[in-house]
Amino acid sequence: MKTLQRATLKKFFNLTEERGPSVRRGISPVSRKLAEMQRFFGLKITGTLDAETMAMMKKPRCGVPDTKIAGFSTFGNNLKWEKNSLTYRIENYTPDMSMSEVDDSIEKALQVWAKVTPLRFTRLYSGTADIMISFGRGSHGDYYPFDGPDGTLAHAFAPSSGIGGDAHFDEDENFTFRSNRGYVLFMVAAHEFGHSLGLSHSDDPGALMYPVYSYRNPDTFVLPQDDVRGIQSLYGPNLEIDPQQPKPTAPTTPDACDSTMVLDAVTTLRGEMFFFKDSFFWRSNPQSSTAQQYLITSFWPSAPTNIDAAYESRQSDRVYLFKNRKVWAFSGYDAVPGYPKKLTSFGLPRHVRKIDAALYDVQTRKSLFFVGRYYFSYDEARGAMDPGFPKHLDQTFSGLTSRVTAAFQYRGFTYIYSGPYMFEYDLRTGRLYRVLRNSYFLRCTNF
Repeated sequence: MKTLQRATLKKFFNLTEERGPSVRRGISPVSRKLAEMQRFFGLKITGTLDAETMAMMKKPRCGVPDTKIAGFSTFGNNLKWEKNSLTYRIENYTPDMSMSEVDDSIEKALQVWAKVTPLRFTRLYSGTADIMISFGRGSHGDYYPFDGPDGTLAHAFAPSSGIGGDAHFDEDENFTFRSNRGYVLFMVAAHEFGHSLGLSHSDDPGALMYPVYSYRNPDTFVLPQDDVRGIQSLYGPNLEIDPQQPKPTAPTTPDACDSTMVLDAVTTLRGEMFFFKDSFFWRSNPQSSTAQQYLITSFWPSAPTNIDAAYESRQSDRVYLFKNRKVWAFSGYDAVPGYPKKLTSFGLPRHVRKIDAALYDVQTRKSLFFVGRYYFSYDEARGAMDPGFPKHLDQTFSGLTSRVTAAFQYRGFTYIYSGPYMFEYDLRTGRLYRVLRNSYFLRCTNF
């Protein structure tokens, strides 16, 4: 444990083993650096090696140190290319993929940055290019040895002469073209080329330049807004874009403190609360004072994003995610074989195109599905919908006048979200206790 702790802090947060007055006063350099790391990743700042911090240390990531907090950052000292036409060369290949797959992955990763800047990339097949790309393992000639499977996946160097701009990939990893059973080379390379062009790490968990690897579908990937702002601060926008051509909107990361935000879904999972919005979720542990934000695909690579509903079944110990006419099932973080299935597998009528929210009622052991102005009650034990349903919402939920957007149960109470508000009910009595903002459980740090 201590070896991993010190190695991580030395490598990524510039830990030095100090001696002197500060140490004698009990201010440990390790504690200071742990607090710095916890601040960067949005963890509870304890200065101690708790379970959440240890879990973050073990995640696969980029080998470039984390240096700044608050959105995108650059390396400083004007470290950027003083030209817009850059060359690249692939020096060798990984046996994990075909040569054409590697070529395609590298080209598409560079185009991620070219699409939003004046930068243009030309491939060389011999000689020295601005960005030299290679695969190697262990000590590979740059004084920054790789560490074997997982851990550090790759690293790249800021723009400069010599090794500047070069990107190295750890051959001990399993790189893939599209599959989430390994590390998608396109995603790893696109991140590293951000460093090759002058960007450092971002603390925005939705940014491509966030240091921890997350699976995203290469075919639908759009550079997030934080990264667009960062690279354009160095090189400016792409002025060659045809204004008549529609372009995909750069996604932004949801803010837990946005009072107007409408959550997509809320569920519990083995004692924790999960709040979904767009491609993200916040994970809140009752023992923690802050909610951590993640990409949905960083936990469930095969899961959909922008979901309609979610709930945890205590009966089957599964969490279900709903989108349009389909439902996905996960046992913890593992996909359940046989899913996704159609909504009709839960006994919902064929005319139901989507559900608005879902929850598992611990008292009755029934699953409730909210659709428009009505809700259904599903008996998992029988695998059938209960008779007498659907029922109108106001038969059970007094004061609820608009569409349900999310729902879950917590500590005996039922919480029904409608827009930016949350209604607190006791289902046994039907009583409405409070109307709260939907950020109530998110523990917004601005409150």
